[in-house]
Amino acid sequence: MNLCSAIRHCGFWSLESCSSNLVSAIADGEMFALPSFVDFNLREEVQESTQIPNNGSAPLLVDVRVFVSTVFNVDILRYTVSSKLLLRLFWLDPRLAWNVSEHPQHAVTLSLDSLWTPGLTIQEALWVDWQGQSPRARVDQDGHVELYLALTTETTCDFDLLRFPRDQSDCSLSFYAFSNTVKELKFRAHVVNEIVSIKREYVVKDLKTQVPPKQLVPCFQVTLRLQNTALKAIIALLVPGEALLLADMCGGLLPLRVTDRIAYKVTLLLGYFVFHSSLVQTLPSSSSCNPLLIYYFTVLLLLLFISTVETVLVAALLARGDIRAKSSPSPGPRGEQRDHGNPVPNPEEASRGVKGSRRSRTEAADHIFFLVYVAGVVCSQFIFAGLWIWVPCKSAPPPGESAPHGGKPRL
Repeated sequence: MNLCSAIRHCGFWSLESCSSNLVSAIADGEMFALPSFVDFNLREEVQESTQIPNNGSAPLLVDVRVFVSTVFNVDILRYTVSSKLLLRLFWLDPRLAWNVSEHPQHAVTLSLDSLWTPGLTIQEALWVDWQGQSPRARVDQDGHVELYLALTTETTCDFDLLRFPRDQSDCSLSFYAFSNTVKELKFRAHVVNEIVSIKREYVVKDLKTQVPPKQLVPCFQVTLRLQNTALKAIIALLVPGEALLLADMCGGLLPLRVTDRIAYKVTLLLGYFVFHSSLVQTLPSSSSCNPLLIYYFTVLLLLLFISTVETVLVAALLARGDIRAKSSPSPGPRGEQRDHGNPVPNPEEASRGVKGSRRSRTEAADHIFFLVYVAGVVCSQFIFAGLWIWVPCKSAPPPGESAPHGGKPRL
């Protein structure tokens, strides 16, 4: 039923007298004439009907039910969340009531241009797509108005990424009605979870609504609790890092005489440099409370660097000792007579003894370093686990809440 038929049958403006003047208006894209029982100036009545209903000394109560259908994109690098919502708004406008005994219609459908509706704005939104070209409201005989609004939006979110990839964050969508004051309008909000697909990296664990107190304009807030499933990050980040660290510790078991040990260590270090450079672009950054994984992988890089440097230094000491032993002059002049009663030790045997003692000390130092290195790696894992479980991080206050240049507005 179009608006013309609805007015003709129900008379939703509740006017008792009739008029012979026909006034043209637009509804559903077609021209129609208002019925003869409407006796008023159209411009004044339409202007009055688009003003907020007067509820006496109390503000108009608008019941809002938010249906969250999906959260289809969570971008931690841009700190944004994309979601689809459906809003059901319900309020009472006595001006739209009519007498059922005179006009038997129990409900009509009206365009939003012919009645008052709360204009909503999402504070955190980067963009909002209000779906539906011409949404319509349903009005019953008592003047109760029911309006459905579907929207797709991308909003900002302050993710708590300290424990990424096992992070959990609360993202808020604050709906404000800037065209009214708190003395004119009041919201009562509820939320319904209608998400049926969870095949995503981030899942919605909880939904809640609240009406923030002491606001200058009417508003209500929807909070989504998002939790990271962490499977992708564990496979792509933690497993390669731990594998490189284990390979480095196994490289310490190679004997120093094997010249390929240096090449093995250097190859691991270069490979980890490439992994770390791609990791920096993968992990998000923050002004405060950066992910613990950033510090963890930096410590792993330092451990690999120390291990490689130690291998190079030990190999250099051994090579220098071998060069000195080979270049030392042959002791004893020609014709030197030996005392057969007190034989002089063979110089080559003596140099071999010195060389062997130097090598044994170097190998012992390398073995001690290997044990200390393994103990340090194990301790670093336990320290990181302790920080992950027990250490909190308090973010710095945002500029809007820090004095003296900012602060929340007060009534």
